[in-house]
Amino acid sequence: MIDAAYERPHFAFFDSVADAPAEIAADSIVSRTLHHRDGLRVIVFGFAPGQELSEHTSSKRALLYFVEGEAVLTLGDRTMQAGPGSLAVMDPHLAHSIRAVTQTRMLLIMVDAA
Repeated sequence: MIDAAYERPHFAFFDSVADAPAEIAADSIVSRTLHHRDGLRVIVFGFAPGQELSEHTSSKRALLYFVEGEAVLTLGDRTMQAGPGSLAVMDPHLAHSIRAVTQTRMLLIMVDAA
């Protein structure tokens, strides 16, 4: 379970994000912002099987880290399988989409472009 009790002015520590968000209802995508300060945002997503974030872009540099499950990830014109431990690094304005094959948990880390 996520414990933000370790959030301090100069650091934030989360014991585990593997079970956050705790509940992922059928036919849903849930998210929780873990950290948002000084141009850095960390969000954990939970996808029920079959759920999809359709193609979109972001003005920020981003990393996607897959904690649990299997997903189909499209980055620009490339489509690939993502599973536990998969990491994608994206430049701003890259079109991308995510479709969960199984229940999936993913960290999204966004950084203001310099």
